[in-house]
Amino acid sequence: MKAAVWHGRHDVRVDEVPDPGIEEPTDAVIRVTSSGLCGSDLHLYEVLAPFMTPGDILGHEPMGVVEEVGSAVTGLKPGDRVVVPFQISCGSCFMCDRGLQTQCETTQVRDQGAGAALFGYTKLYGAVPGAQAEYLRVPQAQYGPLKVPDDVPEDRFLFLSDVLPTAWQAVEYADVPDGGTLAVLGLGPIGDMACRIALHHGVRQVIGIDLVPERLERARARGVHTLDLRETDDVAAEVRQLTEGRGADSVIDAVGMEAHGDRTGQLMQNAAAVLPTAAAEKVAGSVGVDRLAALHSAIDMVRRGGTISLSGVYGGMVDPLPMLTLFDKQVQLRMGQANVRHWTPDILPLLTEHDPLGVDHFATHHVPLTEAADAYEMFQRKDDGAVKVVFRP
Repeated sequence: MKAAVWHGRHDVRVDEVPDPGIEEPTDAVIRVTSSGLCGSDLHLYEVLAPFMTPGDILGHEPMGVVEEVGSAVTGLKPGDRVVVPFQISCGSCFMCDRGLQTQCETTQVRDQGAGAALFGYTKLYGAVPGAQAEYLRVPQAQYGPLKVPDDVPEDRFLFLSDVLPTAWQAVEYADVPDGGTLAVLGLGPIGDMACRIALHHGVRQVIGIDLVPERLERARARGVHTLDLRETDDVAAEVRQLTEGRGADSVIDAVGMEAHGDRTGQLMQNAAAVLPTAAAEKVAGSVGVDRLAALHSAIDMVRRGGTISLSGVYGGMVDPLPMLTLFDKQVQLRMGQANVRHWTPDILPLLTEHDPLGVDHFATHHVPLTEAADAYEMFQRKDDGAVKVVFRP
């Protein structure tokens, strides 16, 4: 089969690789019909390269048709159309029972001190072959995949794999009070969708912050008050002006470790990336530093007693945080990978009859899998208005 394969930093190629098969009774194999390109994939393309191995298959946002199931999978059959969550969880352990599927005790990658295994996401999360491919082996298929109707547009349910539950959890964790204001840093796929969800929830004022014109325009068209980072030296001051001088009640950081405007973090990330593999992994895994510009902005613009919700991925081990400010402002901080199956019951009703969140037209680009290398470069550079790219194998 063809698959998007990591060969090195900024080096993704479409290779012929062996077809997957059933390895455990709880496995399924699906024929992938759509697979998203996620901002988290760009971390592998850039900063997290030390944890990758040449030959790793990328991708963690799949939808497809079941080809084969293991003997312990009774809820699926060949021909079923399914969307597959990005994390691999069993649905029956201590953590899954508490709605913490990203901490699943059955698939935890204990030798790395990590939570549940993820598709296509480095040795830190199990080195499970990813979904930007023609076929995908799905472990824990007795629980993970969600059957979806055959007679709806392909993109309607695709984003249940990651974008929708990640944005939904970000808004839930933000805990915006009635009549309050939510500021969203970063209007990529997660930030954009978080704005849509917040408005759907009835949040009075949603402020979207970015520096890419097309992303700002997308958010503005849906009723978001946008702030352009290219036009201000102090975005936190502008947020305070919009909130009676207090700051936003809640802030979502949907940017993460590769924020613009942090030269020190960028230099350290780049330095680790050019070291020999073993040395780079040791440096990144023990003294890695993120670009913290977005998080520092969130801390600055949130009001006293407010909440910061982190959905942007951070991977640093010695990130310096302004603990005095966080403590003095009584800031609540919530974060983590989205617990997909915990949130899908809330999201599904919004997808089955109409499309209030605009998922049918959320993707900006649909491209053949064979164009994966160019798509990664386009998405990294934010060229051609790329906000969300979907591969069609």
